[in-house]
Amino acid sequence: MTGRVFAVTGASGVLGSAVAKAAAAQGGRVALIDHAKHSDALAACGPEAIMLGGVDLTDAVAAGAAIDAVADRFGGLDAVINVAGGFKATGRSDEEARQVTRDAEAMAEAGAFAVVLEGTLEPVAAAITASISIPTIGIGASPACDGQILVSEDVFGLFSDFTPRFVKRYADLGPRIAEAAAAYSADVKARRFPAMEHCFLPKSGGQSRQ
Repeated sequence: MTGRVFAVTGASGVLGSAVAKAAAAQGGRVALIDHAKHSDALAACGPEAIMLGGVDLTDAVAAGAAIDAVADRFGGLDAVINVAGGFKATGRSDEEARQVTRDAEAMAEAGAFAVVLEGTLEPVAAAITASISIPTIGIGASPACDGQILVSEDVFGLFSDFTPRFVKRYADLGPRIAEAAAAYSADVKARRFPAMEHCFLPKSGGQSRQ
């Protein structure tokens, strides 16, 4: 990700801030876009990071102008990460429930082999699973879905900035990985690694020892 340009919408929220900081930590150049005029994540995203505040992301023209401004500023754009709105369940109103149901039915009719239902009110996800002919995969949806998915960062505890409601962590490996990485870095800098036992040495007769 080093040197790549990322525009993060919803960058003033908890999720958007975390995503922006994660992209910057991996070497990305980040533009933070939000209706709010400031994001606490800006300072943590490096000297090249920019903030485009006051952008109405529900206005296609305004959102498009913001994306164009990012591309102009950095000389290109590799990805837009849209997290505006944060985590909220879909299907809470009757119209939302009808819309997500229509979308799932349309995907099935179009020939999709499965549908992912993410952040969907449980009764709505269960009803969709019962009504369409293809499997549903739930993430924050319903036990009635045909399958379930969680991202590995959540399952293994690799991301600790926040935990969505629908996540169950099965391990907390993030701190252990960070400790291991720090120990490796320290050994390399101190020239303790690699040691001779980690090297290929010549055998007698000119052949290398493996």
